[in-house]
Amino acid sequence: MTPQEPLCTEVSRRTVLASGVGTAAGAMVVSAPARAQSPAPNTSRAMTQNPTAPDLDIVPSMPVTLTVNGRQHTLKLDPRTSLLDALREHVQLTGTKKGCDHGQCGACTVMVNGTRINSCLTLAVMHEGDEVTTIEGLGRPGNLHPLQAAFVKHDGFQCGYCTPGQICSAVGTLKEIKAGVPSHVTVDITGLQKASGEEIKERMSGNICRCGAYSNILDAIQEVAGAQA
Repeated sequence: MTPQEPLCTEVSRRTVLASGVGTAAGAMVVSAPARAQSPAPNTSRAMTQNPTAPDLDIVPSMPVTLTVNGRQHTLKLDPRTSLLDALREHVQLTGTKKGCDHGQCGACTVMVNGTRINSCLTLAVMHEGDEVTTIEGLGRPGNLHPLQAAFVKHDGFQCGYCTPGQICSAVGTLKEIKAGVPSHVTVDITGLQKASGEEIKERMSGNICRCGAYSNILDAIQEVAGAQA
C-alpha cells in the first residue's frame, strides 16, 4: 500500500487578487444597506433635551434711538454696531464714508454734539440722546454750508471719497479754534487762537486725501475762517 500523496493545489497570484477583490465588493454590498438604515442624529431632539444650549444663529440686538441731522431714528441693532455702520447701513446716510475702519483716515468723520469724531471708532448704542450731524445735515444743493461751497470753489477734492470727512472735520476745526482749544502747534495757549495755515494743517492732519488735494483744502478752509473772523 503506497502512502497517500498530499493533495496540492496550485495557487497563482492572479487567483489571490481576484478572490480579494470579490470579498471586498461583497462586504461593500452588505454594509451599504446597513448604513442606509441607520438613523441620522436628531439635532433638534438634542436641542430640545438641552434647552440651555446656546443658539448660535440668534444675534443679540437692542433698541437704539439716534438723532441724526435733527431727525430721530429708532433702530434695533447688534450692540457691537459702530456708529458708522448704523449711519450707512441702517439710517441709509451713505455720505459718511468707510475708509480704513480703524480711525486712521478720517473719511468717517461726523459731528456729535458739535464735536468731530471718527464714527468708526464708537458704538451706535453709546450715542442715544446725542445730536449727530453728517455731511447730509450740513447743507443741501442750493443751500450749501460755507465750507461745502468753498470746497467746490477751490476744487478741494478729486475722487471725492474723503471729502465728506474733510468737510465735517473742517467744521470741527474752525469751532475748536473759535473756542480757544489749543493744538500741538499753538504757541500761546492762553491767547486768542488764529486759523493760521499751521494750525489748520495740524488740526486736519487726521484726514487723509490720497489724491493729494491738500493745498486746495487749506485754501477753502482759510477762506471760510477769514470770512468768519
